[in-house]
Amino acid sequence: MIIGSNLENQEIEKRIAITPEIVKKYISLGFEINLIHNYGAHIGFQDSNYEKLGAKIIFDEKDLINNSDIIIQMRLPNDNYLSLIKENQTIIGSLDIHVNKDKLKNLLNKKINIFSLDLLPRITRAQSMDILSSQANLAGYKAVVESFANFEKAIPMMMTAAGTVPAAKVLVVGAGVAGLQAIATAKRMGAIVFATDVRMASKEQVESLGGKFLTVEGSENLETEGGYAKEASDDFKKKQEELLKDTLRKIDIVICTALIPGKKAPLIIKENMINNMQPGSLIYDLAASQGGNTAFTEADKVIDKNGVKIMGEKNILNKLPVSASNLYAKNLFNFISNLYDKENKKININMEDEIINNTLIK
Repeated sequence: MIIGSNLENQEIEKRIAITPEIVKKYISLGFEINLIHNYGAHIGFQDSNYEKLGAKIIFDEKDLINNSDIIIQMRLPNDNYLSLIKENQTIIGSLDIHVNKDKLKNLLNKKINIFSLDLLPRITRAQSMDILSSQANLAGYKAVVESFANFEKAIPMMMTAAGTVPAAKVLVVGAGVAGLQAIATAKRMGAIVFATDVRMASKEQVESLGGKFLTVEGSENLETEGGYAKEASDDFKKKQEELLKDTLRKIDIVICTALIPGKKAPLIIKENMINNMQPGSLIYDLAASQGGNTAFTEADKVIDKNGVKIMGEKNILNKLPVSASNLYAKNLFNFISNLYDKENKKININMEDEIINNTLIK
């Protein structure tokens, strides 16, 4: 069987689905690898790097798609690319089913097998395939690095002959994978770290990383069976608002990570809270691409509100494309290994397998 992968739209996505180190693994499973010319050149992977490991470089996009049994990408390709995909071919990626519902329906009508890895169940066996976790980890780290780079004071406490520089105070809103990595990164760099989350299970994780967990009095546990955050009640939101309003007065940097899958990001930091923050403080909003967690977030812009900077990007991982691609490529390989029947050299869509059943778009 042949696995093919084309370039992404590099204006919005620099990550790739196949890195050189993963080519050998696919070939050892029995696959052939076809890649478009200059597939990874933009992040330092030359065609020769791939060819040395056994991949074939294709110069025509149409030939690439026509000759592939399985097409793997980061995002759902453009309409022209999709129109070339034929019956019984398989496409695998992070396909954002809520945004691309109509396009995916058209593909299903053409009898194309579609798997979206952002639908993976949160079970132990799926951890090595979990793209949400691998990518969120990097995003949490990078959000802290970007924030500290734009903050105009020192982060750790420094004792000098001229006096003491106090440690920066960081608040992480949302203690999922991205939030926990943000806590760990900020703590390693010398900040005093606070965190809040609607899921009470996060308290122990936050404290194990050296953060202080801020709890709303009489909190309810707002966690779905799948481990995601769910919508909070109006009473909880009011209590959380009061807690945040008081806390933000003394905070230097806020990292927002709160997302609800398939929905607009919850508005957590409102205008009156930002007005209470110290001039010179900064908010980095990882939820910017889904509307943002603050009242003023605009993706790919730095907004200044009374001396408070609010920033966030549509795709922060474009700033870490090599590391992000390496992890994503491994996630994909692990998923395909589970899907592939090595003995019969074909994919095995076993609907009794929870991983396959959950990720197959029907």
